[in-house]
Amino acid sequence: MPTGMEINVCCAAMPYRQPLILFARTLCPLGSQAPAPPRTRYATAAHGAGSAHTGSGAAGASPPSQSTSRPYSQRQAMEAGEGTEETPLPLVLTRFQLSEEYGFLLPDPLTELPAPYGPWMEIAHDLPQLIASHRLRSQVHQMPQLSTRHLRGHEELHLAHLVLSFITMGYLWQEGEEGTMKVLPQNLAVPFWEVSQALGLPPILSHTDFVLANWRRKNPNRPLEIENLDTIISLPGGESLRGFILVTLLVEKAAVPGIKAIIQAIRAILQLDEETLHKALQELAEAIGDMSKALKRMHDYVDPAVFYAVIRIFLSGWKDNPAMPDGLIYEGVSDEPMAYSGGSAAQSTILHAFDELLGIRHSEESTAFLHRMRDYMPPPHRAFVEEIHRAPSLKQHVLSSGDARLCTAFNRCVSALAEFRSYHITIVTKYITVAAAKAKAGQADAGDRAGPSAVKPPSALEAKGTGGSHIFSFLKSVRDTTREGMISA
Repeated sequence: MPTGMEINVCCAAMPYRQPLILFARTLCPLGSQAPAPPRTRYATAAHGAGSAHTGSGAAGASPPSQSTSRPYSQRQAMEAGEGTEETPLPLVLTRFQLSEEYGFLLPDPLTELPAPYGPWMEIAHDLPQLIASHRLRSQVHQMPQLSTRHLRGHEELHLAHLVLSFITMGYLWQEGEEGTMKVLPQNLAVPFWEVSQALGLPPILSHTDFVLANWRRKNPNRPLEIENLDTIISLPGGESLRGFILVTLLVEKAAVPGIKAIIQAIRAILQLDEETLHKALQELAEAIGDMSKALKRMHDYVDPAVFYAVIRIFLSGWKDNPAMPDGLIYEGVSDEPMAYSGGSAAQSTILHAFDELLGIRHSEESTAFLHRMRDYMPPPHRAFVEEIHRAPSLKQHVLSSGDARLCTAFNRCVSALAEFRSYHITIVTKYITVAAAKAKAGQADAGDRAGPSAVKPPSALEAKGTGGSHIFSFLKSVRDTTREGMISA
């Protein structure tokens, strides 16, 4: 599922070994005052909840003094919603910043930051043109150093992270793979780091930014249909980039009944309610089928030549990327370079949740990658997956029930998930493998279809996805291990 960045998705698996801690108010209440961001280099490390965040504004986070690519895996602090308290199973969506209408999508995200952040918004709204004219870096260098203390609430923080992540990707990849930068300037790096710490997200463009928080309705009174949707912030790629983001959003939206089915299934297991469990499994299989239907719309809205030659590089990270082998120095944050994976649909929480419910277990190599991608999810979403893992085993319940209807319904879910992953391989073949071959043969030219663009097609990641995985071996592996999750007759 190209949900997000790289067309390299389909998955979830590695169960977390650390105990799940759901502290809804570990972070200070939204609206509390925080100190202004420091103007000198930080000297203390920030790993874990204790140093994550001192207020709802992003200031106060203490970045690490040494290189690290996973400062978030130990993070136990999470913001599980206003006024919620830790409660036992059954699961409640609001504990994890989920909604019955939008699922993992940020409900009707903010589209503008308050007045003090006008300089960020001005640059962000003009990114395609600034990149095409090779002026983005000079604009960033002239950007004022803004305090993050005025950001209030997770909606403003998410928009700030979206804006700063898009500016960062444009800044680093403006000149393509051959003109990368080794240092992110302080006026961009420090606020980006602070906002990231406040949200529990890495300081790089992630699936959360690219899709979950990057949409708006053209007509607020009309439904979430692609004709009524647009992105908030964009990059080079024109209508194909818009289509890539919004089709991915529709896949996320199609999954919402499946998310609710997870809650119903776990509740039914706890209550020994086989009828409700059977209905929940039927709804889950249907939701996965609807996700496949939504994914097929990629053909209608995304040009393979544009995706391969223009869009893909701006989703690339600086971990396991030959174009940036030493990582990136965040000036004013750390003197040592840090490495982060680029955007990957494996950062989407949906299939991680489905895999945990169905008891799908992938290969050691695939689970290692998927485990790492969970660090790029919002902490409440990651906690949702972990809580499903801790719930009673659906597969064992179905097996011990001896109920043929439940076995059939369970296998329909697994089969639908395997079919989704098989179709995703078809998408990847078209948008990466075939597109790469045509580009090398000179048969494909993005031309005017890409909108403003100034970069060469990426070559460093031809065998890998933007998240750093080996595309086909990974996708085929998770598809095959999904099939192995079927219950034998």
